[in-house]
Amino acid sequence: MNSEVMNLSIAEVEERSFISKVYRWMGLGLILTALTAYFVVNSSFVYTLAENSILFYGLIIAELGLVIYLSTRIQKMSAETATAAFIVYSVLNGVTLSLILLIYTGASVASTFLTTALTFGAMSAYGYFTKRDLTSMRSYLMMGLVGLIIASVINMFWANSTMYWIISYAGVLLFVGLTAYDTQKIKKIGAVVEGVQTTQKMAIMGALTLYLDFINLFLFMLRILGNRK
Repeated sequence: MNSEVMNLSIAEVEERSFISKVYRWMGLGLILTALTAYFVVNSSFVYTLAENSILFYGLIIAELGLVIYLSTRIQKMSAETATAAFIVYSVLNGVTLSLILLIYTGASVASTFLTTALTFGAMSAYGYFTKRDLTSMRSYLMMGLVGLIIASVINMFWANSTMYWIISYAGVLLFVGLTAYDTQKIKKIGAVVEGVQTTQKMAIMGALTLYLDFINLFLFMLRILGNRK
């Protein structure tokens, strides 16, 4: 019995250590993104980025490529490569997100960031501590994500204000749900992952997943709460 309790305790410690590592890397990614956005918006490069659509969309494609690269090649790459790719992605995202500071007031960006952090924290905590299995949510969340992407692309050309607000509120609800679901999924990974290299790579993937949830939640909340200049 004592051996079982000891093994359980060791497993819990390893799981918590893994989760802590995920949040540390996610936090580092957000800090890098924020610092990059701040420095870019205070430089002349931000105007070059705003006026050059080829450059902007080129950076977006590079970001998408890095996410796909990490997601599909994580098992074959080294932990160091995965870490470097995550850091590069965080910096590139900061460059493209710097345009937000040209559109919205600094005060509304700051207040929305705080609101996002509190919402994200609450839902991530729910995903971590709940005894309910959230696996059943996956299919609905994936369908919602696909639907949101399609609706967003259509509205880029349609430019309907009603659709804009529907997409914004739907986006908030979707990424609130994804935050809880992804946190629980990462917790389960932390309970079984083994090996230094594998643990680091899975921590980076977990950090990227939660980072994307946070950034998207922030962007949709900003559409609702942000004040334009």
